[in-house]
Amino acid sequence: MRAQASVLHLDLDAFFAAVEQRDKPSLRGRPVVVGGTGGRGVVSTASYEARAFGVRSAMSTREARARCPHAAYLSGRFAAYRQTSRAVMDLLRSYSPLVEPLSLDEAFVDLTRADLPDLDLGTVTAFADRLRREVTEVTGGLTASVGLGSSKLIAKIASDLDKPDGLVVVPPGTERDFLRPLKVGVIPGVGPATAERLRRLGVHTVAELERLGEDELVREIGRAHGQSLFRLARAQDDRPVEPEREAKSVSVESTYEHDLTDRRQMEAILTRQAGEVARRLSDGGVSGRTVTIKVRLYDFSTSSRSSTLASPTDSATTIGRVARGLLADLDTSGGVRLLGVGVAGLADWVQEDLFGTEDEPGDEPGVEPGTPPGTADSEAAVSEAARSEAAQSEAAASRPVASGPAAPPQEAGARAPHDWPPGADVEHAEHGRGWVWGAGRGVVTVRFETAETGPGPVRSLRADDPDLHRWRPPRDEDGASG
Repeated sequence: MRAQASVLHLDLDAFFAAVEQRDKPSLRGRPVVVGGTGGRGVVSTASYEARAFGVRSAMSTREARARCPHAAYLSGRFAAYRQTSRAVMDLLRSYSPLVEPLSLDEAFVDLTRADLPDLDLGTVTAFADRLRREVTEVTGGLTASVGLGSSKLIAKIASDLDKPDGLVVVPPGTERDFLRPLKVGVIPGVGPATAERLRRLGVHTVAELERLGEDELVREIGRAHGQSLFRLARAQDDRPVEPEREAKSVSVESTYEHDLTDRRQMEAILTRQAGEVARRLSDGGVSGRTVTIKVRLYDFSTSSRSSTLASPTDSATTIGRVARGLLADLDTSGGVRLLGVGVAGLADWVQEDLFGTEDEPGDEPGVEPGTPPGTADSEAAVSEAARSEAAQSEAAASRPVASGPAAPPQEAGARAPHDWPPGADVEHAEHGRGWVWGAGRGVVTVRFETAETGPGPVRSLRADDPDLHRWRPPRDEDGASG
């Protein structure tokens, strides 16, 4: 354990939704939900305005719409997220070479290598406060919550306690007092299944977990897991901040002699493969945040889709649900020769059975947009369920939806709704830049505004309008799209 509070954890608040609100002035202060927008969709991120209605990450979009029907439901713009994340990570690295990103929106920073006069509590607290202000500046208005402590465990838990835009500092020597009143679920590795086992032992808080002996924990939940919880409940965590974490993944794939055409069979295969991946993760004592499927079609073209979860998982149920949902974005009607499932972004922060309840009978598998760095900038296609909403008229609609206003049947040559996912950046020769408000039946409705212009007007255009096209940010000096 360190003698100073020299580990900082920074977490950007409601990251995807905050970027959308920043870039879409008409959505500021309104509920925004980013994720799969169709009937099989899953919420990736909800703004704090949407969370007030009970919308949360990993909830089905169907349930989110029931709880908050007036929210803006948008698919992801991952170039914008990566560009914003890069600005934050560059800022962190300007202060310390020891920065360990956990995802696009959070990272650990080791302040022992920062250019600070000392590591006294007042010095690191003032630095963290200044850093939060600088994050807001470099991101164009986003906020971050920061935790400071003597270990990764303490810093990460602290950053979650005063969201949004909070700062929690845990003075050295007070770590166990800090943990004791908290619910046991704050400890990494205590997911729903472990929490239930602990509840049967009368354990609800970290203080109650701390009272259990190591032998009892090992007997109840297994050796590796029990020993880990025994240490963490006592704030024992000496893991270093690792700026060059080895990129690891676990994957399973199979090639088939005859092309697969039955969608249910494909989903069953993905479920089985997810189980194998989960077993390997569990055997290795790790979990991952990014679920990927690989699909090779009848014509030997290969596609992949990825989705990043809010927290790491080694749950077969979660991996399988996300994999099946990702399959829903792909046209497999011509036949499939290869299917595979993988999990990347591995870490030792095992969040056991995250969202690990089984699908209820009749539930459809969900899908999130892909979010990890390096994936293609392809947003989720609008599903058939979303396109059915196209019957809404523009006059009746008062919010961005997964599909647009009523229009004549789509003519040959017109671009399909999945070419215009809700929230996507577009540009028109006459009206300038804006974002897709909705699309369907040969019409795309656009709100013409940017972060710099303020709220703008809504226009409905033909989906095959030659003056309308998707807008991409310019490439940076490294050749990567911003």
